[in-house]
Amino acid sequence: MQTFRAELQTLGHEVSIIAPQYPQPTADESGIERVASYGVLFDPEDRMMQPRVLKQRLAAISPGQFEVVHVQTPFVAHYAGLALARRLAIPCIETYHTFFEEYLFHYLPVLPKGAWRAITRRFSRQQCNQLDGLVAPSRAMHDILLRYGVKTPMRVIPTGMSGNSFAEGDGAAFRARHAIRRDQPTLVFVGRVAFEKNIDFLLRVTDELKRTTHPDIVLVIAGEGPAKSRLRRLGNMLGLEANLRFVGYLERGPELSGCYQAGDVFVFASRTETQGLVLLEAMSLGVPVVSTAVLGTRDIVAPARGALMAEEEIGHFVAQLRRVLSDAELRRRLGEEGRIYAREWAAQGPAQALLKFYREFTSAR
Repeated sequence: MQTFRAELQTLGHEVSIIAPQYPQPTADESGIERVASYGVLFDPEDRMMQPRVLKQRLAAISPGQFEVVHVQTPFVAHYAGLALARRLAIPCIETYHTFFEEYLFHYLPVLPKGAWRAITRRFSRQQCNQLDGLVAPSRAMHDILLRYGVKTPMRVIPTGMSGNSFAEGDGAAFRARHAIRRDQPTLVFVGRVAFEKNIDFLLRVTDELKRTTHPDIVLVIAGEGPAKSRLRRLGNMLGLEANLRFVGYLERGPELSGCYQAGDVFVFASRTETQGLVLLEAMSLGVPVVSTAVLGTRDIVAPARGALMAEEEIGHFVAQLRRVLSDAELRRRLGEEGRIYAREWAAQGPAQALLKFYREFTSAR
């Protein structure tokens, strides 16, 4: 949202954001309004805007004040945004960010996985077909929504990389702060520490490397989320206490850049990623990537520029990591390729594509 907002403003458009209020105060720029919110059951990092407060806020918006409503989350925001658009007689566009059929089971395991899949497919189809337009962040997500039976006009528009997303960091300083030697082989994961991110697989990969070829391997996990306690327990069970660094959530800036650049390799194995921007962030900082290619990450990893594709199988993933960790020249080449490749995902193009999509609906009114 920040990336698109900045690019659309650069193109001369006004963008207002209504978002949940979080317990931790935020230093927002102008044009962002926070609405009182509740915590989400089983998912403490997320917030749900209080429907009554949100309804009161939206009631104050007058016809002619906006030309498009763009919704970024389902549930409360979806229905509130749709109602606002219908009242103002303007288009309602939504971005489908989350692959719910692989997501909800981890948080509400009260039903079998197959039942959740059927429910989420029907729910997604119903919500998507209420909209005027739909944005899919990757080709894979677009094709899945078509299989669900979504009939709403749809475009594949990735978010893209902001031109000033990441300044160079100090990987050596980050290592020193977290007791990682300069010569110690280090893997880095950045993202929400959630069940659907498949981080437990990365712990098992780390365990295999430790037991075979890299006894002093380190896996850095940057982020917060509901799976953190379970991952700590798994790490203890595998005997990885000295090999894991849980460094928490890092704000964008030198600290996060330093975290990425502390790694010899960025690793990723999520099954539910609709785009996988963290791969591009790592590449933009010259960090080689080893990742599975599932859903949205396929668009990024498949060209094999700056990254090695790995199967979600411990033996193959470990073999790809051994290739990178044992070959300084390969790491250098992947890092250089990744920097160039990430620039091709610059946000200006996607922002212009989004603006063109908006105009398909606003010009007809």
